[in-house]
Amino acid sequence: MAFDMYEKRIEKEAHDLQDMNAVNRIWNIDHTIWKPESTEITNRLGWLNIAGEMEEKIEEINDLVQEAICAGYNRAVLLGMGGSSLAPEVFKRTFGVKAGYLDVWVLDSTDPGTVLTYADQLDAERTLFIVSTKSGGTVETFSFFKYFYNWMLDKLGKDKVGAHFIAITDPGSALEALAKSLNFRKTFINNPNIGGRFSALSFFGLVPAALLGIDLYQLLKRTKDMMAVCQKTTISRQENTGAYFGAVMSAMAAEGKNKLTFVMSDAIVSFGDWVEQLIAESTGKEGKGILPVVGEPQVEASFYGNDRVFVHLAMKGDTTQTNWLSSLENAGHPVLNVELEDIYDLGKLFFLWEMATAVSGIQLGINPFDQPNVESAKVSARAMVAAYHETGALPEDVPASLDAKALSQFLGDSTFGYIAIQAYVQPTPETDNALKQLQALLLKKYKVAVTIGYGPRFLHSTGQLHKGDSGEGRFVQITSQGPRDASIPDEAGKSESAMSFQVLKMSQALGDKEALTLAGRQVIRFHITEPVAKGIETLLGV
Repeated sequence: MAFDMYEKRIEKEAHDLQDMNAVNRIWNIDHTIWKPESTEITNRLGWLNIAGEMEEKIEEINDLVQEAICAGYNRAVLLGMGGSSLAPEVFKRTFGVKAGYLDVWVLDSTDPGTVLTYADQLDAERTLFIVSTKSGGTVETFSFFKYFYNWMLDKLGKDKVGAHFIAITDPGSALEALAKSLNFRKTFINNPNIGGRFSALSFFGLVPAALLGIDLYQLLKRTKDMMAVCQKTTISRQENTGAYFGAVMSAMAAEGKNKLTFVMSDAIVSFGDWVEQLIAESTGKEGKGILPVVGEPQVEASFYGNDRVFVHLAMKGDTTQTNWLSSLENAGHPVLNVELEDIYDLGKLFFLWEMATAVSGIQLGINPFDQPNVESAKVSARAMVAAYHETGALPEDVPASLDAKALSQFLGDSTFGYIAIQAYVQPTPETDNALKQLQALLLKKYKVAVTIGYGPRFLHSTGQLHKGDSGEGRFVQITSQGPRDASIPDEAGKSESAMSFQVLKMSQALGDKEALTLAGRQVIRFHITEPVAKGIETLLGV
C-alpha cells in the first residue's frame, strides 16, 4: 500500500506523541499539550465525555419526542448553522425517518428562495421548529427564527405559536431568555464546554436524531466503544485509532500532503459535510491547514497532485470503490481505509475524527478549538449591513463578466494548491449538477483539489481555513439575485423590517470577499440574475 513509504514518518510522529504522554494529557484536560494559554481549550474539551453525560439525558429527550408525536407534529425544521446544523443533516440523510416519527428538515441557507420554498411546503399545525445556536445570537439562525415565528403567528395566533418551538443553546444565552419569554415548548441547555463543531453527540445532534426515531442508546454505545479505544496510551492503528489518525494527518501534512480527500459509501456520504467543518475549522489557522475535500468527482489517478491523502469510509461489504482506490495506490497515492459495521457506527466515526483532529493540532502547533479568522468575515458583513441601513444600498462591488474567459484569466497559469467555489445561491438539484460539472472541469484542467461550498453555510465550516491557511487557494465566488425576496422582521412578533434575506446574503458574500482580500487571497466574483444553473454553465468553457 502507498502508505508503506511513509510508515517511518508516521511511526516517528506517533512515538513523539507517546513521548509527550499526549493521550493522558488530553484526557486530563491539560491545555499545554497544544498551547501555553488555556483560552478556548480547557472550556472546549467537554466532547471527550459527552457520550456518558448524554446517556443520562436520553429520557428527557425521548419525553420531548413523545410530546411532539402526541401533539400531532409530523415535521421538524431545524434552524441553525455550522455545528448546529451539520450533524442533524447527517442523521437525516443517513438514517431517514422512522415510521411514526418526525421528518427533520435543516434550514441553513439565507437565500430567500430557500427560505420561501420551505415556507411554501410547511403545514403550520403539524410543524415543530428547533432553534439551535450555541451562542444564542447567530445572525442567520435568529433571522430564520424571526421570520418563521411571525409566519406561525399569522397562521396560529399568539396563544398557540410558542408550543411549536424548542430551543437548543448554551446556559445564559439570549436565546434561553427569549425562549422563556415566548413560551417555547422546551429548551435544552447544552454543556457549554463544547465547541460547535465538536457538538454532534450533544443535545445539538441528539435531539434532532431522536425526533427522526434513531436509537440514542445504541448510537452512544458505539461512541463509548471508540472512546475506550481512544484512551489507550499506545498510539497505533490497532491500539488507539483516533490518535493514530491524528498522527497520520499531521505527518502527511508535514510531507506536503495536506489535502485529506474523503471517499465514502453512499449510505454515509453526508458525513463528509460534517467532517469537512471539523477539520477545516480546526486546522486552518496560523498559516497552516489541512484541506478536507469531500464530494469531489472521481477521476483517473493522473489528475491528482502529490498533495493528497485519500480516506475511504466504507460500509462493510461495499466494494464499489475498490478498483478505483487500487489504481490510486498503484499510482503512489496513500489510501486509508475505514470500515463500518452498520450506520450506527456513525457514533464511532464522530468521535474517531474528533480525536484525530484534536491530536493533529499538537504537532501542527495550533489550537484546534479556536477560530480566529471567522470573525473577520462577520466584521466585514456587519459593515456592509451598516452601510445598507445608512444609504439604502450595499457598497458597490462590480462583479467580473460572466464568461469562461474571465475565469480562465483569473486562474491563469500561476501555481496554487486548490480552488474553492463559493456559491451564494439557492441550493437545488439543477444547481448542484451545474456546480459538479464546473468542479470536474477545473479539477481536470488544473489538477488541483476543487471544493464546493454553499454560502453562507461554508462560512461556518471552511471559511476559517480559507483565510487562516498558507494562502494557496483561489476563490471563485458566485452570487445570485432570485425572483423572490423575504423580509427579516426586526423583532419576533412585530412586522417592522429593515433588511431582507437577499440583503443579508449579499452582505455576507461581499463581507467574505473583503475579508479574503484583506487576508491576501485572490478572489473573483460572478453574479447571476438568470436561472442559476444556466449562469454557472456559461463558465464551463474555461
